[in-house]
Amino acid sequence: MQKRILGKNGLEVSALGLGCMGLSYGYGPATDRKEAVALIRKAYELGVTFFDTAEAYGPFINEEVVGEALEPFRNEVVIATKFGFQEGNSAKGVDSRPERIRQVADEALKRLRTDHIDLFYQHRVDPKVPMEDVAGTVKDLIKEGKVKHFGLSEAGAQSIREAHAVQPVTALQSEYSLWWREPEKEILPLLEELGIGFVPFSPLGKGFLTGKITENTTFEKGDYRGNVFPRFSEENRKANMKFVDFVKEIAMQKNGTPAQIALAWLLAQRPWIVPIPGTTKVNRLEENLDAVKISLSGDGLKQINEEASRIDVQGARYPESMQKRVGR
Repeated sequence: MQKRILGKNGLEVSALGLGCMGLSYGYGPATDRKEAVALIRKAYELGVTFFDTAEAYGPFINEEVVGEALEPFRNEVVIATKFGFQEGNSAKGVDSRPERIRQVADEALKRLRTDHIDLFYQHRVDPKVPMEDVAGTVKDLIKEGKVKHFGLSEAGAQSIREAHAVQPVTALQSEYSLWWREPEKEILPLLEELGIGFVPFSPLGKGFLTGKITENTTFEKGDYRGNVFPRFSEENRKANMKFVDFVKEIAMQKNGTPAQIALAWLLAQRPWIVPIPGTTKVNRLEENLDAVKISLSGDGLKQINEEASRIDVQGARYPESMQKRVGR
């Protein structure tokens, strides 16, 4: 597996990480714990050294699964987790008070079976807590050895600058994919300026870019795509199939799969971008990781960018209530 560097402090990770959220939360019933542990360990065997979790995924159970899975080779991997919600529950709203950040760190260390968190993200910006206080608290945790690197998730340019001035930000995690390119306008140039790595979540468009979802797909109970994300309504899925067809066409030309094209496209954008696709199936894990073998560059990459820009994607990525938390 190829390696990449996040941030100016040299955090080295595999070019593709593993987003572990879907094993416990957000996409239907949780995966059997033994199967989830086995999949995470398989990812490690295949060269993945970067694993993403959060207290809010479950809440709490995902960190426990990740901790169990990675304990045998803890010092050979990078674990990222997050703070920022009341009682670890995203439905209860944000909470990044310094005392809460410290509480999350201490509890996460126990669940992850480790003595340090490699990358500690603020899950969402808390408008009630000055960013200087958030970054300052993480800076203290770094001094104490409990945390190695500071990250932000779905933060806007102002918050990124404010945080970085207090404690250098190693990585920003936000949604970015072929069909959600909003970060290209302001965020990517800012990250380049400040020397901050970028970790795209939902790099496969929450599964839509794989081509496995159609307008006829029925989502399981607990799968947010079924009733939360406007882009996944039946009408919008039908309209957005033209985007999937476009990705499939490129995949045929490159002798790959749509998922591999979506990931290869992200890898081609910047050398400091590290996508974290998630899956519950070993065959999909293997497929995703093979994306590093596909090269997109030059005129071919330019053509993909131009053609993708001409397709009008239907539906908002978040409902308005969730979008209010993003990009401050």
